[in-house]
This record gives sequence, C-alpha cells and structure tokens, in this order.
Amino acid sequence: MRYQISGKQIDIGEALQTHVKTELGNAVAKYAERPTDANVVFSKSGHEFVCEATVHLSTGLTASAKAHNTDIYGSFDSCCAKMEKQLRRYKRRLKDHHKDRAEPVELLGASSYILASDSDSNAQEPETLQPMIIAEMQTNIATLSVGEAVMQMELSGAPVLLFHKQGKSEGLNAVYRREDGNIGWIDPS
Repeated sequence: MRYQISGKQIDIGEALQTHVKTELGNAVAKYAERPTDANVVFSKSGHEFVCEATVHLSTGLTASAKAHNTDIYGSFDSCCAKMEKQLRRYKRRLKDHHKDRAEPVELLGASSYILASDSDSNAQEPETLQPMIIAEMQTNIATLSVGEAVMQMELSGAPVLLFHKQGKSEGLNAVYRREDGNIGWIDPS
C-alpha cells in the first residue's frame, strides 16, 4: 500500500510516519484484501490536532475517517479506530461486492466547482443570477450498483453520492441520507 502522510503547517516526524504506516496498515489489512493507497493529513485546529485519513480500496471504494485530540498521536489513533470500525462493519459487504465485480470500478471524469455563498444577509440584490465560482477541481464519478453506492456513501461519510448506475448506459443516479435517517435514491428514467 502506498502512503502519503502530510501535515498542514505542522512538521510530521519520522516516528509519527512509521507509527501511521504500522497501525493503519494493520487495521486495514484485517478487513480489506488489497488496499491501494492511503492519504493521511494532520492539521492543527485551535489547541487540538486533527487527523484525516482516506484509504482507497482495490474494489474502487474509498473509506475515510476524521478525528481530533490534544495529542497528535491520540488524534491518529482515534482516526484509525474509526477507520477500522467502518471497515469491520462493511467487511462482508465489501467481499460480496468484490466477488460480483469482475473488473475494477469504471471512473468517469467530471468537473467540480465551489460556489461563493451569500452569507451576508444585508447584501444587496445581485446584479446577475450567475453564482461566482471560487474554485474548480477535477473529480471522478464511479460506475456502481445501488448497493455499492450506498456503501461508498456511508464509508466516506458524505451526505450525497452521485454515480453512474452499473449496467445502465446513460444518466446519473444519486443516493443521499434523508432527514429521517433513511437513504434516498434518485434514478432518472
């Protein structure tokens, strides 16, 4: 597994990198057969350290976790425990989906934009209805079954997931977490 361990405006020492590789490798190896890479980012928020970890699995799914603690090792250990709990909960489903899938998940390229919000309540009426784009990024839209999409959404902790339905030639689908706790699925026909 490839590791990318970095810090946002903090120095990450060799001892911490070794600890991350050992502990995360052990946790992921228990529940995922072939993880491809892991991205771990440490940052500081006030007096606490924040650890965000993302692990990409060979099935095309991504698991992510985030934790904070006053100690940098404590923040990683909490994050690693969350990652391990997610993977343990979905181990059976990960194996079942991997058996059904003969080839890796197909990814379609797309553009992702961040739009400026109108957070100022005293703002005047805008001159145009076009929102201001403040960032543009590349993203991928995976070709998944509905079950895989729900699992991916839950593993990543995202409120919504856009995907191309497996076996369907056109149109995008979305799964999202409803306010009542259930999962919604949008399937354009």
